[in-house]
Amino acid sequence: MLERAVVASSIARRRVQLVLVHTGQHYDRRMSGVFFRELGLSQPSENLGVGSGTHAEQTAKMLVGLERVLQQERPALVITYGDTNSTLAATLAAAKLGTPVAHVEAGLRSFNRAMPEEINRIASDQLSQWCFCPTQTAARNLAHEGVRKGVHLIGDVMYDALKVFRGATVRRSKHGRDGAYALATIHRAENTDDPQRLTGIVRALGRLGMRVVWPMHPRTRARLAALGVTVGESVEVIEPVSYLEMLALEERAALILTDSGGVQKEAAWLGVPCLTLRTETEWVETVRAGANRVVAPGEQAIVAAVRRLLRAPRPKPMVDPIGRGRAAERIVRVLLQSA
Repeated sequence: MLERAVVASSIARRRVQLVLVHTGQHYDRRMSGVFFRELGLSQPSENLGVGSGTHAEQTAKMLVGLERVLQQERPALVITYGDTNSTLAATLAAAKLGTPVAHVEAGLRSFNRAMPEEINRIASDQLSQWCFCPTQTAARNLAHEGVRKGVHLIGDVMYDALKVFRGATVRRSKHGRDGAYALATIHRAENTDDPQRLTGIVRALGRLGMRVVWPMHPRTRARLAALGVTVGESVEVIEPVSYLEMLALEERAALILTDSGGVQKEAAWLGVPCLTLRTETEWVETVRAGANRVVAPGEQAIVAAVRRLLRAPRPKPMVDPIGRGRAAERIVRVLLQSA
């Protein structure tokens, strides 16, 4: 949503017609509808209402709906974002109809093909006419895969969004004093679909010796309920929050524990210590800068890593060295010049 907001704003300033399609992959009001209102986005021209389901079910429903929209609208190009099933479906639908595709956040690789997101990234990059890379590492990844034509190093559109919307966050988190809590976000299948991993994460959060605020993803809530696992007394589970509320929680946290790519970056840009609960990360720049540490999900490993992190100096806020808050403008400029 964030990338769409800033790119859509840049497109609107050029008075170019934009058709926004919401697939409905995030169908919970708190995880989709609030973003349109909060980020100033116009309501989608189309909402496919795909909802939940397996990866195959979601992608198939999106393909059918997106093909219909593309045949009806006949756009000059399709812009896709990130690594979701929506990204893959839009890319496939457009490519089969001969419509050029621009992929924002291209070239990211975890080199773990067990991740559904990794498959979506690879396929989308191979089928896109324009690959807009946020980092030098992403551009190098594409070059190693033989993708060199149409590759543009433009910086990170999420950094654009942070610069635009950070000032709109509430000045004090309603969840406590600054630095008085840890923030947790867990939703990736590799963690939620592995009972041992998920149980270890929950137990670790209860042993940190500090209050943990956990905006819980519906997927994670369902997995915990199925396993009969309950969180510790020091863990405060809350409903999913809006983008601005999440920024406020991140900025005021003592540390962040996450498996989200976007939250890793935001933590680094805000100067908040971050532990990524995975075995790898696409955002290697955050690790190299000392703003992010990767720890394999496991009760003992997480607790030990948190203790080390709290003893270490707080990292300095990172800056996107390439886009510097103007990545969206650069994307639109490239696309207009190519039209």
